[in-house]
Amino acid sequence: MSARTIAVSGASGKTGFRIAEEILAAGDQARLLLRPESTIPASLEGCEQHRLDLMDGEALDASLQGVDALVIATGARPSVDLTGPMKVDAWGVKRQVESCQRVGVKRVVLVSSLCAGHWRHMLNLFGLILVWKRVGEQSLETSGLDWTVIRPGGLSEREEGLEQEGVLWTVADQQTSNSIPRRLVARCCLEALDTPASIGKILEVTSSAEQPVLSLNQAMSWS
Repeated sequence: MSARTIAVSGASGKTGFRIAEEILAAGDQARLLLRPESTIPASLEGCEQHRLDLMDGEALDASLQGVDALVIATGARPSVDLTGPMKVDAWGVKRQVESCQRVGVKRVVLVSSLCAGHWRHMLNLFGLILVWKRVGEQSLETSGLDWTVIRPGGLSEREEGLEQEGVLWTVADQQTSNSIPRRLVARCCLEALDTPASIGKILEVTSSAEQPVLSLNQAMSWS
């Protein structure tokens, strides 16, 4: 099978760069969609890079030409600007979805968050972030594209011991707590891309050493 070209938006972020690294590890090509001022780790220096503003539709269309799939890993960062989640997690996702529709990218995986859509949650003190993440999800759900939403729990930077750590995969609104290392989230995104049964589904993911190590296909026996 020939190598795919998979675009990653938010590729300089803590989850995004790991997604790009996992794409390379799988033998595919990663195309990085980055903000103009972003820096990336040395491991990604050889990747094709497109530096752009997500609101620039023409630049976004050019960056997605010829890709086989897009993984959306953009996310608002904590800031005094409380409109950030609206701009990035809602409208930014919507712009990317519209660009995929224009240029013919059919397969999209979106990294969202556990509890997306919940109003009464501490995270909403940061610009109603969970509310806006749900708006972003909905723009993908109604797009007609082949979409999957990955909703991870609390994110950790831990890189050790991951091979013995199982992912708890559930459908939407089944989990409200627990955590998962960002590296495992990246692997979940790649596994979703490679699992046709994940199309049209919201998948919530957390992990622990006590959880059996199951593939997404094995875990989807509940679907």
